[in-house]
Amino acid sequence: MTCKPLIGLNADYRPAAGQTPAFLYQAAGYYRAVQAAGGIPVIVPPTDDLESIQTVLDSLAGFVLVGGGDLDPRNDGFMLHPSIRPMDPIRERFDRMLMAEISERRMPVFGIGAGMQLLNVNEGGNLFLDLKEDLPTAVPHRDPQDPNHRHTLQVQRDSLVGRVYGEGEIRVHSRHHMAIDEVAPGFRVTAICPDGVIEAIESEMMDWFAIGTQFHPESEAASALDGRLFEEFVEGVAARSHGDLRLVA
Repeated sequence: MTCKPLIGLNADYRPAAGQTPAFLYQAAGYYRAVQAAGGIPVIVPPTDDLESIQTVLDSLAGFVLVGGGDLDPRNDGFMLHPSIRPMDPIRERFDRMLMAEISERRMPVFGIGAGMQLLNVNEGGNLFLDLKEDLPTAVPHRDPQDPNHRHTLQVQRDSLVGRVYGEGEIRVHSRHHMAIDEVAPGFRVTAICPDGVIEAIESEMMDWFAIGTQFHPESEAASALDGRLFEEFVEGVAARSHGDLRLVA
């Protein structure tokens, strides 16, 4: 019998267009990173059936919320900014239902990019809709000419990211124009860009192992050290599954 935990992953959705059928797809770095960390990735397709979502989550030990297009701010009571390129509504409806159920269960979760933003919004935080407008002094956090764009971060020592990266500045792969503004209650900032943009958050709640990174540790531009974030997450999920909460921090 395998001891590897089953880790769910959501995916992106592209609707049918002309003679091209609809597609469900995901950047391979996500499931490969989970596999390399010792977990078994389970890609979960979108559905608006809550009972189906609950049944799937019953079989999983943790979940990775992947990046993708922008969350539609109108779903949180804000106006649509011209820079927003919303993810497909089918995916966003599913992601929001999924996140709400994960939160209700206090299931271990690792949100990346838009996944971290959804984690923060679901728990009561909010977002900057466009860094160029909201934080005009911010350094570039994406570069259309450089898919491997990286920038520096400062990490908190007493955190999961601090345990992975150690002291001092690090460099991470980044490609976003939205970012966390107000951090959700129960979470703290554990990595920040020198310009003030939040790049990682972690739960302070004893009953919930939840982390998020705005940067992308699964990307082809990621370092071997970035992969340790997935190792920490999978190990934390396995520890929780075996009831050893001392290892989940």
